[in-house]
Amino acid sequence: MNRFMQRNLMVKLSLYLTCIMFFLTPALSGQLPITLQKALEIAETGSPNVQRSLLTVEQFQHNLNAERASLKSRFSLTLEPYSFSNNRIFDNQFSQWFTNTETFSRGTFQVEQPILQTGGSVGLFNTFGWRNNRSAIANFSENSNKAFFNNLYLAINQPLFTYNRRQMALDELSLSYENANLEYAIQRLTLEKTITSQFFDVYLAQLNLDISRDELANTSQNYEIVKIKVEANLLAREELYQAELNFANAQLSVQDSELSLANTKELFKREIGMSLDEDIRLISELDVQEVMVDLDRAIDLALNSRLELRQRRIDIEKSFFELTRTKALNEFRADVQLTLGIFGDNESFGDVYSSPTSNPSIGISMNIPIWDWGERNQRVQAVEVSMKSQQLDLREEEKQIALDIRRVYRSIQTQMPRIEIARKNVENAERTYEINLERYRNGDLSGIDLNQFQTQLSNKKIDLARALINYKNQLLDLKILTLYDWEKQEPVALALLKN
Repeated sequence: MNRFMQRNLMVKLSLYLTCIMFFLTPALSGQLPITLQKALEIAETGSPNVQRSLLTVEQFQHNLNAERASLKSRFSLTLEPYSFSNNRIFDNQFSQWFTNTETFSRGTFQVEQPILQTGGSVGLFNTFGWRNNRSAIANFSENSNKAFFNNLYLAINQPLFTYNRRQMALDELSLSYENANLEYAIQRLTLEKTITSQFFDVYLAQLNLDISRDELANTSQNYEIVKIKVEANLLAREELYQAELNFANAQLSVQDSELSLANTKELFKREIGMSLDEDIRLISELDVQEVMVDLDRAIDLALNSRLELRQRRIDIEKSFFELTRTKALNEFRADVQLTLGIFGDNESFGDVYSSPTSNPSIGISMNIPIWDWGERNQRVQAVEVSMKSQQLDLREEEKQIALDIRRVYRSIQTQMPRIEIARKNVENAERTYEINLERYRNGDLSGIDLNQFQTQLSNKKIDLARALINYKNQLLDLKILTLYDWEKQEPVALALLKN
């Protein structure tokens, strides 16, 4: 009898402490409430995956800006402030050795302007300097010249019979930048799905913990009832042993739920970029309304707006660039160089152009391939085969999108009946538990049987939550597949950085 009273006292003390902690912990924890929308906002700046996508966009943006800047006029100044040389040189014409001493200073100012439309360039050059030159020839008189000089000329360079390399480079970088923006938008959509899934995982873990605590509260109340009845000899002592066992199992269930919630929370906080030490509690309304979806419209929206399809087309466009470059191997090409300018020199700085000299020049250079043993043709065919593979991938991607939409559409049609059934199961389980709880209090039902009804009610509540969450996830899948929000009946506003 003493052993029984001691065990009874310990169980009672454990019960009181558990109830006190149960009611005080939520108030003292200082948890940060977070909704799904708030979690998505935090993840937009804190998620490592989104940050990596943003860095990629920034990289391509800098490359594109640099290429655009290279198409503007480029100003430069080259200076040679001082140069001196003294050389012994043999003159073949006179079969004589002579000594040449030269001192000069010069500088060149130039303005070069690429021509995007033609792939050529035009430049204005001006070279100004001073030269002191002296030559001493054996058995001849010494010659010297000391004068200022200036050479001003316009130079034009234009390639012919080839593709415009400048335009292609700009177009290729523009496509790469667009592709990086698309990847960023896709990453955000993927992030929304990932965060939503993990959000509801944490929410279910919270719900499991709340239900476990409810079970603990009910079990403790039942234990008190059984204890009183056993002490009054209204129930067999075995019922008290069973009540103690139910109470211990309820405590263990709370501890397991707390552990599962802590692990799930940390995974969630890492995904959205929050500190692992910050305590949070997720808040969500699991009320859903039936959403009407038009299958044909959903497929049309997806085929016209899916970012992955645009990425496939970008790959095909880049392949055309590669095909053009490949066809240019061993190509017939000509380059035209035209120079127009005037040159002047004089000992006096102010009279440099007193007697100017015109110095025009024109030149044409050609590259004429004769035989390359079929190298160019084989490389062109290899690129064309790659392009056919990319076009096939595009068609298969379109088919896969249609298949995914059909699959999600069919699943959505079955969700609302499942939800209604789950609601009715919860209602029935609640009524059944209340009825059997009254029977248990009246001594008409054992503790084992009551515990089964309690477990059944908890499972039905979890099943209802899962059904509601699954419906929300299915609608989110359809939103991502079609880039259309069917709940709000509006297109998805994509966060593209492209300007």
